[in-house]
Amino acid sequence: MSHDFALSYLTVPGLTPPEQTYIAADAGYDYVSYRLFHLGVAGEPDIDPASPQVIRETKAALAATGMKVFDIELFRILRTLDPKSFLPAFEAGAELGAKQAICSAWTDVRNDRSFIVERFAEICELARPFGITVNLEFPAFSRLSSLEECLEILDRTRAPNQGLLVDTLYMHFNKAPLFALERVPSEWINFLHICDAGDVMYTKDDMIHIARDARLYPGEGAIDFSAINYLFPNLPLSIELPHAARMAELGPLEHARRCVDAAQSLFNGRETPARTATLG
Repeated sequence: MSHDFALSYLTVPGLTPPEQTYIAADAGYDYVSYRLFHLGVAGEPDIDPASPQVIRETKAALAATGMKVFDIELFRILRTLDPKSFLPAFEAGAELGAKQAICSAWTDVRNDRSFIVERFAEICELARPFGITVNLEFPAFSRLSSLEECLEILDRTRAPNQGLLVDTLYMHFNKAPLFALERVPSEWINFLHICDAGDVMYTKDDMIHIARDARLYPGEGAIDFSAINYLFPNLPLSIELPHAARMAELGPLEHARRCVDAAQSLFNGRETPARTATLG
């Protein structure tokens, strides 16, 4: 049992890919996960992350640190967004070594499964020549909000390079145990997003706030992670753990470091004595 860990963009939002690479290396991660397709939301760095200059600087950072790229994000299914606009990010991601991408659906009606299947299939087909698998996620406040809804889309799409991305936070919001993943075809699970959260009832606004700004270090909250080592003892785990107050207090390096220290202790049984004493 040994998990590798990736530093997700949202754990240290606002950093450029080169900056994120150096933070991931200094904090002790195995992989780094980039946002190469911007959402146009506040806080994203004012750059084109797929531009030749940024890719050159990112490759230099990867070479200098020995860090590897795991996945790229975020490729949303929207009626107003042409999937062909993802091509530069897929090309850049492949050049950097990414093999996985994250996709989620944000349409605004409930009877559009056929549209989602069609768009997801198109995104998979666009990513396929780059050797990238597209993993469909179900944020609890998005169009696909549960494991069952996501599995239905995957069952209907059946793309050769499709996968499922499970975030422990969204399983927790849905009151679904992680052991429910036992019935998912193993070839669809390439990695997990991990973080912790408290055991309280959530409104939609609460869920959005926690997901974007107040996730907890693994082991701090109420999520039962035991299924992960039982079902996926060697699966790579990507730490997506935005926490606005801790980022402001600690800075990105120390926050990222505490995230991976907590994960190493919980999932790999590896203590980091010099730093775990400061957790909390």
